[in-house]
Amino acid sequence: MKIIILGPAHPFRGGIAALNERLAKQLVDEGHEVQVVSFTLQYPKILFPGKTQFTSDEASFNFAITREVNSVNPFTWFSTGEKIRKLKPDLLLVRFWLPFMGMSLGTICKRVKKSRHTKIISIVDNIIPHEKRPGDRFLSNYFVKHVDGFIAMSKNVLTDLSLFDQNKPRKFSPHPVYDHYGNIEPRETALQKLKLDARFRYILFFGFIRDYKGLDLLLDAISDSWFSKNNIKLIVAGEFYAGEAEYLEMIKTLGLADRVVLKTDYIPNSEVENYFNAADLVAQPYKSATQSGVTQIGYHFNKPMLVTDVGGLAEIIPHGKAGYVVKPEAEDIKNALVDFFEKNRMENFTQNVIKEKERFKWEKMTETIYALAEKL
Repeated sequence: MKIIILGPAHPFRGGIAALNERLAKQLVDEGHEVQVVSFTLQYPKILFPGKTQFTSDEASFNFAITREVNSVNPFTWFSTGEKIRKLKPDLLLVRFWLPFMGMSLGTICKRVKKSRHTKIISIVDNIIPHEKRPGDRFLSNYFVKHVDGFIAMSKNVLTDLSLFDQNKPRKFSPHPVYDHYGNIEPRETALQKLKLDARFRYILFFGFIRDYKGLDLLLDAISDSWFSKNNIKLIVAGEFYAGEAEYLEMIKTLGLADRVVLKTDYIPNSEVENYFNAADLVAQPYKSATQSGVTQIGYHFNKPMLVTDVGGLAEIIPHGKAGYVVKPEAEDIKNALVDFFEKNRMENFTQNVIKEKERFKWEKMTETIYALAEKL
């Protein structure tokens, strides 16, 4: 097939772009002609909390990326829609993760539908955002109206879609493993690269730091004296998108300055492997969620994980086998972490992680895409 993926890609950074690029690679490997249509401007500066939207990593793929869409310039929506319509792809895969994108992406899809040839499938990360704003429902509705079918990466999002449409075809396909962030290496090698003391055990909190991700719960949990007595530290690896001063003050107030390793610049793709290889366990103490790419990086590196029972996270980690599913409360997080280290569960959990990640192969997502396309 001729397939176009509409959504962010290199040089934009972050999980949305990473999945688009890895999905495009998979589709190319399966014999399709693939192009990615990305953004010239993704977010206006006023709406972007980070330092930069771009990565310094080199591109590493064999498909075309064109930058066409300005999220706040309607002229580019119409021109991009017309360009894709004239290319007549068999399939247009549109990433949707934020209502703010609903007007631009929806307008492009509306233009493309005029060809009567292209089937339009949206891969939906969230249809209801973690951080709500006025107009969200209108924008999501507008987008949904101009799409033929949907793939949700969590059952929670699949349910949320019914609030906007109950008739269009849809399928569930879990987020595949991110297997392009480097190689599995010995823990000691990674710790040397990060200049961290191998006498300590390490919990990893990875990714952009936003309020809903629950770093405060994790800090509260590890403030228990048990962690300092047992030489356990927390690595926080990711850029602050909210509340930097508050988190730093919390670390100081709880007396955690010598137990928290802060690596709060953006982590380039080339360095991701070091943090996961160094970790004994990956913690995602989220207060709300749908699915998460962090769990799928964790699976690639064979790491046990702690997640909270919110959104679709419990679907990904079997409790007591590959890690823990706990309530988003500091006490529950603490108890699970103590259990992991005190009862030496790492080896057993790691073997279960290796078995579990078979569920998240990229072929399973592409098979779901093909099956849905046949229904349209």
